[in-house]
Amino acid sequence: MKKGAIGLAAVAIVLMTSLAVYVGIIALGHYAVDEKKLVFHSASRIVDRNGNELMKLYAENREIVPISRIPRHVREAFIAVEDSRFYRHHGVDVPALLRALYRDVAAGGKVEGGSTITQQLVKNVFLTNEKTWFRKTKELVIALNLERTYTKDQLLEYYLNQIYFGHGAYGIAAASQLYFQKQPEDLTVEEGALLAALPKSPSAYSPVWHPEESRNRRNLVLSLMQQQGYLSAEDTVRSQGRTLSLHMKKQEQEDQYASYMDMVFREAEERYGLSHEEMLRGGYTFTIAMDKKLQAEAYEAFRSPENFPDEKTEGAFVLLDSETGGIRAAVGGRNYQERGWNRVYARRQPGSVLKPLLVYAPALETGRFKPYSLLPNEKLSFGGYAPRNYDNRYTKEITMYDAVKDSVNVPAVWLLNEIGISTAKGYLEKAGAALPDKGLSMALGGLKEGMSPLELAKLYRSFASSGSLVEPYVIERIQNRQGEVIAEPDRRETVLFSRQTAWYMTRMLEGAVKDGTGQAGRYDGALAGKTGTTSLPGNDRGVRDAWFVGYTPSLVGAVWMGYDKTGEQYMTGGSGYPTRLFKQILRHTDEEAAAAFKQPGGVENVEDPIRVGPVEAIQAKLTFSPFGLFTAKLTWKPLPDERVQYRIYKKEGVKETLAGTVTGKGEYRVKFLNVFARPQFYVVPYNPQTEREGEKTSLVRP
Repeated sequence: MKKGAIGLAAVAIVLMTSLAVYVGIIALGHYAVDEKKLVFHSASRIVDRNGNELMKLYAENREIVPISRIPRHVREAFIAVEDSRFYRHHGVDVPALLRALYRDVAAGGKVEGGSTITQQLVKNVFLTNEKTWFRKTKELVIALNLERTYTKDQLLEYYLNQIYFGHGAYGIAAASQLYFQKQPEDLTVEEGALLAALPKSPSAYSPVWHPEESRNRRNLVLSLMQQQGYLSAEDTVRSQGRTLSLHMKKQEQEDQYASYMDMVFREAEERYGLSHEEMLRGGYTFTIAMDKKLQAEAYEAFRSPENFPDEKTEGAFVLLDSETGGIRAAVGGRNYQERGWNRVYARRQPGSVLKPLLVYAPALETGRFKPYSLLPNEKLSFGGYAPRNYDNRYTKEITMYDAVKDSVNVPAVWLLNEIGISTAKGYLEKAGAALPDKGLSMALGGLKEGMSPLELAKLYRSFASSGSLVEPYVIERIQNRQGEVIAEPDRRETVLFSRQTAWYMTRMLEGAVKDGTGQAGRYDGALAGKTGTTSLPGNDRGVRDAWFVGYTPSLVGAVWMGYDKTGEQYMTGGSGYPTRLFKQILRHTDEEAAAAFKQPGGVENVEDPIRVGPVEAIQAKLTFSPFGLFTAKLTWKPLPDERVQYRIYKKEGVKETLAGTVTGKGEYRVKFLNVFARPQFYVVPYNPQTEREGEKTSLVRP
């Protein structure tokens, strides 16, 4: 064969071989590149309503940021120390690679790396840590293909968001926050150089553990930046002379948030379909309804032994914004641990806190009863069920107002029997609280399954908000990585009771706090609420569950105290403990400034109850008028309440007639009196609220 032909054949073989290698590189690269791996996990944030970060959720502490948010001098620091020819090569820096190979061979081991930024990205994202020639070949092949697919800025963005900076921080944004409490765009030259110094060995160059080594490495980066024309000599010297100036982000005490954050996880999964894993990796921002200060106060109140009858007594607390339904604070137990048993959701026997919801409000809705309607208050039996008042006191009749205020049992059972169990349960079913129970003991809160503090707070919200309720929530909105709002709570309201009924109940429950069973503790603002206790079987004084559920003009909440296991344990002090605790927490809000609930328009008010007692010191005096007629003046000591009416009766023989009525005064004049047949008189106090007369006075004759 001629030499020319041989040469052409050799060239052809080389070309074909080169083409085959090139095609192989392309094919192998496409096979190895899984672009889904370039979608990095990103930490989620939980922030309050003002945007203040409360907690980060992550499997890897990473926040993805675009290259536009990373200053040029920060990018140049990484390029200077990691890959000075980054913008000039095509994924593999051949001169650097050959130089590294030569030095490795000369030294008899690996002493210098020749990896480009693109290769480091490939190694960290696509490959394992095995040290073989085949793995190195795949690294080179994938790097070449990435450079064909993505721009240099895209690759640098991936790299800076992927690398590890030590102390749990992945990516430039997390590192900026950790070491300097800054966003990447606010980093100075020396801060950027310090971060660029870390990826080679985050532990060895940690500014926390090894500040001197870290400072030396940073200064080396600054020198490289000067050598490559990114910094002037003057700027380099100035930056090298500065201290590390760390401003480490302190980890907040998160125990006080544990109950609430678990509620965030639960709601995200149940309401929005986000698993715990997705929350850790999805880069979401969860804006929550929590009041940070109020949550801290509630947490501290639960830690104080003085607020509980003994060390074994457990408790739960939840407080909602009565307008929106957002949960402002929640405590799931005295020593609640993350992912623990959150007692905010635990069902307990509600006792008397159920009476307003199941009995009194439904009775008012019928229109047959009002706050001062008289109800039976004597020993009664209902088909063999004979309820008793907790203090064994009976007054034959009692107003609904006083029955609510003093938590009297017999009137509640009688009233439930009167309106019908199915009617009463229908209101709770409309609120999503279906009760399987069928007996009249429901009137006293005796349920098979019980109710949770959150359920009761939700239902009492109907009294605080003109009869309507809304589904409580902890998550106000969810935003994705791009800041787009992808989920918000459904704030549609359900009308449970009329505005009139809600106002009637508010006024009666105010009375319970002011003068009834809810007096324990101190709170100077407007507050309405109800206490409740349940007893051990056969032990009326052995309290198993103790409650206070109440509301102010803008907040509604519940406190439960008791035991996780309902055996023979019982607590002393009854409902006084949860009542005092509720008021103590409220004192840390701005609510005490609200002196009164605002009466809705178009509803009838409920005045304070009129108290009628015996009238004393009645006297009668006969007088003679200038016209020759006799008159009589009756006087008595009026009762303190000026709304009391006084009925004056005249008795002539056995006949008694109403002579007249006065209101709030202690005197009455009788005209045209026959002095030769003077009648007798007596006075009876009359309560216009209950339409009942009180005890009559003795007879007097003018």
